[in-house]
Amino acid sequence: MIQVAAYPAREPAPETAEIDADTLAACRAGDPEAMTAFVRRYERSVFAFLSRALGHGPHVEDLAQEVFLRALRALARFDAAGSARASTWLLTIASRLVIDERRKRRVPTEPLDEGLAAQTTTTPETEQRRGEVGRALSRAAGELPDDQRDVFLLTEFHGLDASDIASMLSIPKATVKTRLFRAREHLRVLLKGILEET
Repeated sequence: MIQVAAYPAREPAPETAEIDADTLAACRAGDPEAMTAFVRRYERSVFAFLSRALGHGPHVEDLAQEVFLRALRALARFDAAGSARASTWLLTIASRLVIDERRKRRVPTEPLDEGLAAQTTTTPETEQRRGEVGRALSRAAGELPDDQRDVFLLTEFHGLDASDIASMLSIPKATVKTRLFRAREHLRVLLKGILEET
């Protein structure tokens, strides 16, 4: 069984390098060390997306485990030389599991992690204010409709562009842009009071 570490939803600066072709080939051949390296390289990103989309809890660990099991089973069909990156491919699997999970039952979402506030501060007052803004944004993002929330998360937290998201969610690129626009507008309305205070 693959071990996926339980990480908090907040992830550090995202790693930009994809896993190398040799490691992918070794994964396809069933090399346990390569599979562990594959999981370790992408588990933070997958876990963070699932946590942000579905809220914290043991269900996220189970779903992260399922993402990697499905990915490793399907790795022979993944074209590393193609246009899709392994990170995007894994988030596609994760986003489809999120959709399936939401269909099965209405999952209570939690606010995004409080790490949205800037990490650098100059005074205790500005640190407190940034924390307030981060918590408000977190609560507001939790109120977004699921389709808008997913597009917002994939754009803002995972750095994906509209084309990647459209491919992942099997929707037109224009729909991605519309959902992102609506999400941002929704957040502006919800955060109007707190943003005016800054």
